[in-house]
Amino acid sequence: MLLKTLYVLFVIEVGTRRVHLVGVTGHPNGPWMTQQARELSMSLAEDGRAPRFLIRDRDTKFVAGFDTVFTADGTEIIRTPIASPNANAYAERWVSSARSECLDWLLIRSERHLVRVIAEYIEHYNHARPHRSRDLRPPCSSAVGPPPPAAAQRIRRRDRLGGLIHEYELAAA
Repeated sequence: MLLKTLYVLFVIEVGTRRVHLVGVTGHPNGPWMTQQARELSMSLAEDGRAPRFLIRDRDTKFVAGFDTVFTADGTEIIRTPIASPNANAYAERWVSSARSECLDWLLIRSERHLVRVIAEYIEHYNHARPHRSRDLRPPCSSAVGPPPPAAAQRIRRRDRLGGLIHEYELAAA
């Protein structure tokens, strides 16, 4: 095992709480960040979801090219104030959830392993994990209101990440 730091670039749609994995690298630099911005911008444009605003911190890894990619699409860049983690509370909360529910319980072997684990966690987060701010619905759910009570129904459990995370759903009758 080599102990090295890996960086995860992710984006959260604040309105829906949906998370997108943009990239993972051991050496984030300006050209890498700009390329990831291009790929994300194209992906969002294909889905017809061009953002109005992009909130980001003041890290030096966010070079002018990164901002240019989004401003060319009409997105306004908002930089958080210096030394104020609460200004980007949605991202901070997602990092805390990913660590406590997933990463603190695993030994990551490589960059490829981290990509697989984070992608699996994001899939769970977007499609199965209930969110209080969304009436206990996951970000990709289109249902309105809280889920129906499952008092007299059979429930099926599905394990993810080798049993680290459990998802529950109503079993078909």
